[in-house]
Amino acid sequence: MPLSTSTNISTSDEVIAYVLLRVVAGVNLLMHGVSRLLAGKDAFSAHLAEQFAHSPLSQPLVHAFGTALPAIEGLIGLLLLIGLKTRWALVAASLLMAVLTFGSSLVQDWAAAGTQLIYALVFAVLMFLRRYNGWSLDGRVC
Repeated sequence: MPLSTSTNISTSDEVIAYVLLRVVAGVNLLMHGVSRLLAGKDAFSAHLAEQFAHSPLSQPLVHAFGTALPAIEGLIGLLLLIGLKTRWALVAASLLMAVLTFGSSLVQDWAAAGTQLIYALVFAVLMFLRRYNGWSLDGRVC
């Protein structure tokens, strides 16, 4: 079967690849937030407080962050999933990874820091290739 030479960007492999990566990243972040909310914000916040007990961060700060993080992850994930405000969602997701990497590095959790670096790379790729974000609410409204 010959390769298609069609230049229709709305159905190109690049657009399909972009939407699939954006959706997977969105589902991943959304489910991080939703699962933590379903388990109870206090349970996640307590786990985080225990993890950061010997760090220089104050416990009230860790508790506040642990309480807010599930909602932040859920909102950013939902925006990525549906492709709404994609640019700003990717900026927010990248900044979130910077904050999480800082925390992971403070407690020397290098495995988590490495995973967060992979997330940051995915978000950077999505930002770089945003011109292919045709199958999204952004593509519908703009």
